[in-house]
Amino acid sequence: MEETPKYLELESKVVDALKTVFDPEIPINVYELGLIYNITIVENCFVNILMTLTAPNCPVAESLPVDIRNAILQIEGVKDAFVEITFDPPWDKDNLSEAALLELGLL
Repeated sequence: MEETPKYLELESKVVDALKTVFDPEIPINVYELGLIYNITIVENCFVNILMTLTAPNCPVAESLPVDIRNAILQIEGVKDAFVEITFDPPWDKDNLSEAALLELGLL
């Protein structure tokens, strides 16, 4: 989808929705935690998320992508959402945003 104002507005709403989903073990949302690697919005307002987990054996590996998808589906105009998990590259603390580092007392 071309970067039109409608696209940019929808992407902003997707980021806002991602910020409502928290990792249950770390009190930080998935966006600030750096779990989201890519947001793609394709024609007809289908949202694709490429994400990772803090560890391959993460206990919420099955539920967290569902929570993310459900949050995105609440956005007006989104037709569907697909969440894919990757471990390439693996997550590390360098993925944390400044806000997350502040929240965790690491900055």
